Amino acid sequence: MTDLRIQKMAQVLVHYSLDLQPGDEFALVTTPLADELNLAICEEAIRAGANVFVQNQLLGFDEIFYQYASEAQLEYISPLRRYIVENFNAMLNLEAERNTRELSQIDPERLARRRRANAGIFKRMLERMANQELKWCYTLYPTPALAQEADMSLRNYQDFVYRACMLDLPDPVAAWREEDAHQKRLIEWLKGRDEILLQGKDVDLKLSIRGRTFLGAAGKLNFPDGEIYTSPVEDSVNGWVRFAYPAIFEGREVIDVELWFEGGKIVKEKAAKGQDLLTALLNTDAGARYLGELGIGTNYQIQRFSKNMLFDEKLGGTIHLAVGLGFPEVGGKNESGLHWDMLCDMTESQMSADGEVFYRDGKFTL
Repeated sequence: MTDLRIQKMAQVLVHYSLDLQPGDEFALVTTPLADELNLAICEEAIRAGANVFVQNQLLGFDEIFYQYASEAQLEYISPLRRYIVENFNAMLNLEAERNTRELSQIDPERLARRRRANAGIFKRMLERMANQELKWCYTLYPTPALAQEADMSLRNYQDFVYRACMLDLPDPVAAWREEDAHQKRLIEWLKGRDEILLQGKDVDLKLSIRGRTFLGAAGKLNFPDGEIYTSPVEDSVNGWVRFAYPAIFEGREVIDVELWFEGGKIVKEKAAKGQDLLTALLNTDAGARYLGELGIGTNYQIQRFSKNMLFDEKLGGTIHLAVGLGFPEVGGKNESGLHWDMLCDMTESQMSADGEVFYRDGKFTL
């Protein structure tokens, strides 16, 4: 029997997240494992009048590619992919994995090389999003592999996913609009602030947001969503942070990451497991050792770590810091082929702006 939440998810994605209109050129990037949701999305998109292109990724291709590709092939960018990023005005990336550890044996330098090659097209996509030329959203379909990664049964994981998306509520769109209003109140309070101080058992960081703006995320760019975020002033970050949650990259876990910053740059990194991958990715390019994002999770419907940053960076009671590429729409200037989010537990910590506490022990104080 078809899960009614699938149809509801397709409706919210097409009509709220992407707001597809007649004539929109819409690309759905997905895998066959999500066909139940894929078809529901296509039906809603076609009914909305959009022109639909489906890129159904071949399962297992990435492992073969990274194992056998030459240096030239690692640096090749498909003209079709470039055309979609440059010309389509709507895109949905739908994750549906068969094996989350598919790339666990790949040389980290090959992954970093591919990231460097994609830096230009990734930057162009962000520019078009910032200029509102491209409506983009990233979401997930619950598969057995993702459920296993999260240490849940498939049924429990489905409930976890759809609850995080607020699809169990009578009117999910109304709930996301309420979340949007809450985030705007937080952002208004932060407007015009300068110095951010993060202090607690896992963090002792000082950074500046002078001239930068915060943006909210309430179901438009990610689904589920639930965060406010900005790009810190690039050379302003000083101090230390430890990420108690694993940092996940292409299915590989880097455990107990610690970073030390001086003048904005990561001058020392340490991990209990995955040190080689951590160092290789931080050496991707000149911008990879600087922060591109400070985000604060606002989705308290998400109540546990799932080893998937789509959910984990939204987790109420956490912040996330991303090394690498910054967001031009908030004033970010850092350029990199890397944008890697890492999650910090804030349940025994506080955040202040210009000396005023606005977040303590995982809750907003406003």
